[in-house]
Amino acid sequence: MAQTEQKIFKGGSFLLEEVSHQEVFTPEDFTEEHKMIAKTTEDFVVNDVLPHIDEIENHQFDVSVKLLKQAGELGLLGADVPEEYGGIGLDKISSALITEKFSRAGGFSLSFGAHVGIGSLPIVLFGNEDQKKKYLPYLATGEKLAAYALTEPGSGSDALGAKTTAKLNAEGTHYVLNGEKQWITNSAFADVFVVYAKVDGEHFSAFIVEREFPGVSTGPEEKKMGIKGSSTRTLILEDAMVPKENLLGELGKGHVIAFNILNIGRYKLAVGTIGGSKRIIDVSVNYANQRQQFKTPIAKFSLIQEKLANMASRLYAMESSVYRTVGLFESRMGLLSDEETKDGRAVAASIAEYAIECSLNKVFGSETLDYIVDEGVQIHGGYGFMQEYEVERAYRDSRINRIFEGTNEINRLLVPGTYLRKAMKGELPLLQKAQALQEELMMLMLEEVGEGTLEQEKYLLKNAKKIGLMIAGLAAQKYGEKLQQEQEVLVNIADIVSAVYAMESAILRTEKAIAATGEEKSSQKLLYTQVFCQEAFNEIEGHAKESLVAIETGDTLRMMISALRKFTRHTPINVIAKKREIAAKLIDANRYVN
Repeated sequence: MAQTEQKIFKGGSFLLEEVSHQEVFTPEDFTEEHKMIAKTTEDFVVNDVLPHIDEIENHQFDVSVKLLKQAGELGLLGADVPEEYGGIGLDKISSALITEKFSRAGGFSLSFGAHVGIGSLPIVLFGNEDQKKKYLPYLATGEKLAAYALTEPGSGSDALGAKTTAKLNAEGTHYVLNGEKQWITNSAFADVFVVYAKVDGEHFSAFIVEREFPGVSTGPEEKKMGIKGSSTRTLILEDAMVPKENLLGELGKGHVIAFNILNIGRYKLAVGTIGGSKRIIDVSVNYANQRQQFKTPIAKFSLIQEKLANMASRLYAMESSVYRTVGLFESRMGLLSDEETKDGRAVAASIAEYAIECSLNKVFGSETLDYIVDEGVQIHGGYGFMQEYEVERAYRDSRINRIFEGTNEINRLLVPGTYLRKAMKGELPLLQKAQALQEELMMLMLEEVGEGTLEQEKYLLKNAKKIGLMIAGLAAQKYGEKLQQEQEVLVNIADIVSAVYAMESAILRTEKAIAATGEEKSSQKLLYTQVFCQEAFNEIEGHAKESLVAIETGDTLRMMISALRKFTRHTPINVIAKKREIAAKLIDANRYVN
């Protein structure tokens, strides 16, 4: 990695402590090797995949299989597979860049992502030596393709409510699996499925299931709103015979694999939304420059400029957040010894550490892309509704991301829930910090905001963290063990935490860029950060006020509202003027720039 001063952070600790810009990974830290891998991937997608996108969208999956094998020949399927098992064992940054660049390929990017991510990674991270030697060399080249089978007709968000069963046969040689797995990506052509079932109806476990095993079949192709270029079918298991050596991980510990793979799926999904967002901004700026109304390019209208600026500033904060998280993974997993990388428990602990950040990335990334494609359609006007325009497909494809890898509602609820668990285990001093803050509220003095670059944004961030702690502390104090029933308040806390992480990520990235290249060369980054932080802080104030009114009443409520006013007191910036500056640079470059 490019940085030399990065320390290993505890997951979620950003809410409780200050972070230096030297301690985070940013896209400006990409090495020449990273850039080369990104270019190789982009060239493959543009030159080999996109010319066949219509065939792929029309379910010609033989084309998808052929292209996945080509990707395997280029090494693009083996980034996360160690060299000893036929992969190329790249770092997490390189793997993320490959995912980002594939995102332009629409539904095909899902075929790729499901194979290299949730399909192959369970074996990479939790397989035993024999399983890795048997399957990974073929998965790394694309000779065999993988799928992940967790969801069932009756269990989506409640993954542990699965009804699929596994029972060891009388001879003790095979597990017999029965059940159905729903909405399985790559199921039309996958050779290998990672399937979850309850052994003896009780012990939730994972299995490596081959398509050719007796009793394994798939249903018809689903008719979907979007991501039509990916295959989605039901996996049917009717007395499916699975060799006992194909039990993945420990008996009854399937949840460890499932939840950790979902965490990886979440941040990889977020990485993909970066590439999708950049592409739609590029397409939208280009269209706005070309399309004329009233004898004037629509790019000259300030409302169009505002849309472009909003799209770009949100993308900047999102990209900053996601690559910061990828850097956290790279740092922690880079500390694992060769022995530990073969130990599922050590790997699982490294992944689970950043469950909060993964959920935040997934929610912020999916909602940012949704916002950007929606505004992209609006900028295109009626043409945005027509299939011959790329933005129409992007709009349909984007919608699934808020459902994939745990719905955004589930992921929002996971954030405060994980914080409380960490607090109870003594991993994070959340409750102590919240208690200290309540004492501070009694003698709260207003701070002066500095005049320097980013001083206003840092001031807002500092107060945003205090607001988050204040609301979380009051909610925990008021509701105790019943807090999990107050989902509206929990979601508000999650949204405050999300805004804090995004604000801080943008600030640190911009600060790091200014330190490296100067303020003039980082002027667009500074504009993005100023606009995003101002608007995110306004949203934080709204979430906090709504929560306080739900939690407190009478004199206590009035006192807390007064404290909130002190935390939110600041002189707003002129975001309209700054958005016009942002848009001017985008329009001049005819693409997204930072």
